[in-house]
Amino acid sequence: MEEKKAMLSLLSAGLLIFVPLSAEAQHGFLDSYTDASTCLQCHAEAATEVMQSLHWTWELTDEITGQEVGKNRVINNYCVAVPSNEPRCTSCHVGVGWEDKSFDFSDSSQIDCLVCHDGTGTYSKVPTGAGAPDPSVDLLAVAQSVTLPDRNNCGSCHFYGGGGEGVKHGSMDSSLAEPSRELDVHMGGMDFQCTTCHVPDDNEPHHIVGTRYSQENPDHMMCQSCHTAEPHTSGMTNRHAERIACQTCHIPAYARGGKATKMTWDWSTAGQMNDEGKPYSVKDENGYEIYNTKKGSFTWEENVVPEYTWFNGTVTYTLLEDQLSPEEIVPINVLHGDIDDEKALIFPVKRFTGSQPYDAGAGTFAIPNLFPFPADDTDAYWKSFDWVRALSSGMEYVGKEFVGPVDYVDTEMLWIQNHMVAPKEQSLECADCHTYQSRMNFARLGYDREEAERLQLMMQSDFWADFPVTEDGWADTGDWMGWVNVQYDPWILVVDLDKYIYMPMDGLTEQGGWGYIPR
Repeated sequence: MEEKKAMLSLLSAGLLIFVPLSAEAQHGFLDSYTDASTCLQCHAEAATEVMQSLHWTWELTDEITGQEVGKNRVINNYCVAVPSNEPRCTSCHVGVGWEDKSFDFSDSSQIDCLVCHDGTGTYSKVPTGAGAPDPSVDLLAVAQSVTLPDRNNCGSCHFYGGGGEGVKHGSMDSSLAEPSRELDVHMGGMDFQCTTCHVPDDNEPHHIVGTRYSQENPDHMMCQSCHTAEPHTSGMTNRHAERIACQTCHIPAYARGGKATKMTWDWSTAGQMNDEGKPYSVKDENGYEIYNTKKGSFTWEENVVPEYTWFNGTVTYTLLEDQLSPEEIVPINVLHGDIDDEKALIFPVKRFTGSQPYDAGAGTFAIPNLFPFPADDTDAYWKSFDWVRALSSGMEYVGKEFVGPVDYVDTEMLWIQNHMVAPKEQSLECADCHTYQSRMNFARLGYDREEAERLQLMMQSDFWADFPVTEDGWADTGDWMGWVNVQYDPWILVVDLDKYIYMPMDGLTEQGGWGYIPR
């Protein structure tokens, strides 16, 4: 891309100094750094751009659904909610000082320019400091070396969202900082930065393309902006692209960079103490935390095959005021679209499940005050380990009442997989979807029984008595004999009998067949 150049005028000590800026500016002329006001002396327009962005507001009105959403408004099933927990959550805000709801969003000096533009690799925030930079960081050195955002800048938050590395997204973790071509063909094979695809708007450079809220077009359109709607030489493959998102075939698995992703979070087990009556933590053999007194129980997985769902670009959320059906799994978000929706395509998703506290008396979600702020906040769950106090104070913080009692509701949240794009030689093949018990369940996707069976068995090459057989020899014969294994045909292992029977194929008819059952 041709380098854009501009000229900067800086009035300093009565001298007019002209400093050439490139796309990757080096600000060595700076001799001090205070806060964003230092940057805004020259980049005044950036303040308005940033403060109108979702990275700053964490709130927006969904123009498609009308819902009030954003990090500060939605409920999730990992850390549950931002309000009353700001000092911990806002360590990933593009600002400094968002300690509570009194934060002044109109104060441009509170913008954190350095977190996105650090070119030294040394900038970091205090994890519980409401976005404040770590005191050990040389802020002047960082300000002198600012650059366009790279994977490390974006990843400092997006690789670690939800309370730790790999918690939320599935296909985003620190392995993408320096990935191989096999892990991500774009970032590893061609050194794409995040902004190569998440392109800033020409008119609003701090408005970044990409969202997990509703959008006019589903996520595959970002692929098509380079690859077009017919990227393949095969007409059949291009016809697949009319109903199947690019990501479905080109992201065969997520969490495949040597880092596991969190799959479940059970808050109902939180609060247990060790033999000494103190909070404790347990890790598995790979070093992943599977229990924490403050947060409950977790499970982790690597190389996960996605689930698949239709998506047309519209997303709705179950919000704080919505009535729940606690006897069912409550969807945190709903990706809209179905087989009859011409705009919808089949996308790969991570299904993140949880069990979280809710207000059983009101029949709604409840916001817990988890993080003690100030430090002597005895209502916070991580101080009191009392859900009633934590939920009561959390709801009071947002102007609502906790009715009680406390109970737990099972939830799920879907994350579309957009990263860890495999090279084309590692993309899915026909048999990965069109065989018995393969990754794609066409009946569940809404195809009628006959069409689902046709699609499911299109590439099936192995049958026994007209029943499709898996790679390791298993066949489901239904009401006839149940599950059988035919690897040693004509000796057939019948699971319900827990023994082998002798049943040669030439003895089978539409009415059944004869078999020899050894004593």
